[in-house]
Amino acid sequence: MQKQENSFVHILFNILIPVLILNKGHKYGLNAQLSLVIALSFPLFFTLKSLIQARKIDFISLLGLLNVLISGIFTLMTLEGLWFAVKEAAFPLLIGFFVLGSSFTKNPFFQSLFLNPSTFDLQKIDQQLDSEAKKIDFHILMKHLTRWLSLSFLLSAFLNFVLAVRIFTPLPTALTETQKQELLNEQLSQMTLYSLVVILVPSMIFLGVLLFYSFKKIHGLTGLSADDLLLKKS
Repeated sequence: MQKQENSFVHILFNILIPVLILNKGHKYGLNAQLSLVIALSFPLFFTLKSLIQARKIDFISLLGLLNVLISGIFTLMTLEGLWFAVKEAAFPLLIGFFVLGSSFTKNPFFQSLFLNPSTFDLQKIDQQLDSEAKKIDFHILMKHLTRWLSLSFLLSAFLNFVLAVRIFTPLPTALTETQKQELLNEQLSQMTLYSLVVILVPSMIFLGVLLFYSFKKIHGLTGLSADDLLLKKS
């Protein structure tokens, strides 16, 4: 139950409330700059909070923080169109390269992300990997799964770019600076909402297929079913 509440709070404060502020702030007397600053303060706060609680700077968390800050800077500078399209594509692309690069190390990203001790019975898995050949095959599997996972971020980068090009259209030159920033705020909120459907849904489907495949391959190596792999909660 707690996990569901945390997920709801995360979506509420990082997505829904910022979008409402960007879209409706001017109706309550907030100018474009103030609406943007207030809206960005929510995801910025939760990103910093996660960094402080983890007591270390995580690469992906840092990219998320930079994403928020750059979006705010672009909007306050009334940059438009291609600037946002490149930015929206750059961050998942960088994450994808980071994930891909980890597949050439001793700790592939897929292994550290999904096979964590709070969810999976790692001791049981280790016991079933009772030969050097099985351990090597398992490590190769983690490398391959990590490389497939990197493709989901490359897909997000492409979808982000296409979506941003359609949403962040050139601003009419006749608009005042305040009107331009209000329009950019609206475009930014549209990008946040539409990306949930256009980008998140395909990515979740991709990850679901990848997880199903991983369970099947791990079962082939260890003989453990998905129920056996999951840590039993007392």
